[in-house]
Amino acid sequence: MELLFKRLAWGDPLAQEERDRIAASVSRVQSFGPGETIVPAETRVDFSSVLLKGLSARQKVLQAGNRQITAFHVAGDFCDLHTYVLKTLPDSVVAMSECEVAVIPHAQLDKIVRDSYHITRLLWASTLIDASMFRQWIVSIGGRSADARLAHLFCELFLRFRVIGLTKDLSYPLAATQVDLADALGLSLVHTNKTCAKLRVAGLVTFAQRTVTIHDWDKLKNFAEFNPEYLHLEVKSAISSQAV
Repeated sequence: MELLFKRLAWGDPLAQEERDRIAASVSRVQSFGPGETIVPAETRVDFSSVLLKGLSARQKVLQAGNRQITAFHVAGDFCDLHTYVLKTLPDSVVAMSECEVAVIPHAQLDKIVRDSYHITRLLWASTLIDASMFRQWIVSIGGRSADARLAHLFCELFLRFRVIGLTKDLSYPLAATQVDLADALGLSLVHTNKTCAKLRVAGLVTFAQRTVTIHDWDKLKNFAEFNPEYLHLEVKSAISSQAV
């Protein structure tokens, strides 16, 4: 659960007693293989899920078979915290890689909400940050060029992986395919492939063997018009083009 604690405490540390309370609320840990559904769409649930390991995505598949990925979840993220209030998801949560998920019953969240204002506020902040990221994705799909769209996503994911300590210098693991990126960005696979090549040739970033390697952070950030303010990180400007 350590990655969840890092995620919740981006700018507001958790006391050990609060960490213990959250850990004690987990009823079970489940494993999922790539492509398996973690939380089904439009199905009432009485729990929320925390991704402990791996990469998952929220996705909506239309009757014609078209898929839109609406979010990526990295280790430490709640996949569906808002089901605590809404009880259902309009889209499903699916494993992109081998995943481990901690299940927290809503009855346990009830106790936390009643007893701890601080944890409740952090959980609320977590859902608001998720919504902030979602709005940026809408802006990308509606307003950014294909290459700026992909560059912006690579910037966002770098900072999210960095916060939980899963980056190495300017590289991070991304257990997604170009098909997944295409479905997240609203592009065709061919267009996504050409866009990845364009960013690589420009010396900005390379995506190969499920790893993203940023070659020039400042240029990539400027090219994408990436402002990390929407992520509400504790440290917003401590990255240079050299190793972090």
